[in-house]
Amino acid sequence: MFNDFKLVDDRPVYVQLKDYLKEMIMKGHLLEHQKLPSTRELSKLLSISRNTVLNAYADLEQEGIIYAVKGKGNFVGKVTTLKTPSIELNWKERLNKATLLADELDLIRQDIHWKKGMISFNSVAPEEKLFDVENFKRAFLTRMSMEGDIVLNYGYAKGYKPLIEYLLHYMEIKGVDISNKDILITNGFTEGLDILISSLAKKSGRVLCENPTHHAALKLFRLHGLEIQGIDMQDDGIDIDQVEKSLLEKDFDFAYLIPSYHNPTGIVTSSEKRNAIIQLFSKHQIPIVEDGFNEELRYSGSHLAPLMTFIGAGNSIVYISSFSKILFPGLRVGWILADKQLIHCLESMKRARTIHTSTLDQAVLYQYLQDGYFEKYLKKARSVYKKKYELARQACKQYISFKRMTGDGGLHLFIELEEGINARILLEKCYKKGVVFYPGDVFYTNGGGSNTFRLGFSRLQDEDIVRGIQIIGDTLKNDMGS
Repeated sequence: MFNDFKLVDDRPVYVQLKDYLKEMIMKGHLLEHQKLPSTRELSKLLSISRNTVLNAYADLEQEGIIYAVKGKGNFVGKVTTLKTPSIELNWKERLNKATLLADELDLIRQDIHWKKGMISFNSVAPEEKLFDVENFKRAFLTRMSMEGDIVLNYGYAKGYKPLIEYLLHYMEIKGVDISNKDILITNGFTEGLDILISSLAKKSGRVLCENPTHHAALKLFRLHGLEIQGIDMQDDGIDIDQVEKSLLEKDFDFAYLIPSYHNPTGIVTSSEKRNAIIQLFSKHQIPIVEDGFNEELRYSGSHLAPLMTFIGAGNSIVYISSFSKILFPGLRVGWILADKQLIHCLESMKRARTIHTSTLDQAVLYQYLQDGYFEKYLKKARSVYKKKYELARQACKQYISFKRMTGDGGLHLFIELEEGINARILLEKCYKKGVVFYPGDVFYTNGGGSNTFRLGFSRLQDEDIVRGIQIIGDTLKNDMGS
């Protein structure tokens, strides 16, 4: 007995021993009132310290699984394991329509799966090798030493106050008038958008957005039963004439726009169009949800101000963002900047759903930002990503016969092929050659985009960017007749 006890490296030994003994008792290998080996005997038998056995026995006793008799030792307690006839339920039949729709729209399930050694253009996440791990460690230790007891406890639904104040100032520097506005911290961008949509009354039940647009937003719109009106993208942003026509013909609950490094096209909306957008939606009294996606990643020219700067002290725009695509996606910290009264109500919705976003994550992020590490990291990241961006653009021009290529910065390019060429068929052929990319049709509101695809280059080495694009171009030319 006990000869099958095996240690692993990444867990405390006493915890492993406790779990091992607990499992033996629950499975009936050790019987009720059976005497356990003494701590000295078991430590010698398993070649572990006596203190380890003492700690394991103490935890088991605290859980009521064993009991100690003074002068006699430790014994197995009364453990009742009920065994009832098992049944098989059809859980699919018990799921609601929203859950089944979420499963149907889950792109991860639909993806052609990456295999080791493949060149994958699927991701638009940051390159983890760039992560500023050492300074993040410093920020963690600093904040833990200052208020570890606080940040490990429950927090506030609205968010960690120092981070909220930092972000308000951060947005003010971008030119946003923060008077009568406030911030709610969320678990990334997606939760922020979901909380907002869940809180808005459905009057028309319609949303206006760019076409194509962020597939995560499209999924949420569909899950919430919204009718989606997509407006075509031009090289300098959304087609204003189409917007004006749609606003005259229909009512909308809100608009959803990504003015900077638009996902998936990478287009940055011009200043002129930003101004025209604000004038049009203000005239029709329709709020705008602005997605601050990748605003920091402009590689040339001056940074364009968010749409929210154009409304001054007005409150018609809800700005949702995070640092996920540039900093640390694993932290899952995002924010909503909006009218104070709206934030007050969204805070209650947040509290009802998830109580609060991890205070520890918020506090460490705040310390990292406050210590000035973000600016240094961003400078380095821009330099690395700019090189990859320029390399990818040049390779596409050299190897791919496209109708249109867009992408003014950020971490991806969007390719539109000639009409009649199916990007999914191209993907199947490239997959066999070890290259994958994101088919563009998943981003379209109306089932279009079959001849488009997105190339995310952020996590690839330079040589793989060029080689992968060359394989796509050669496949297009030799196997697709383009």
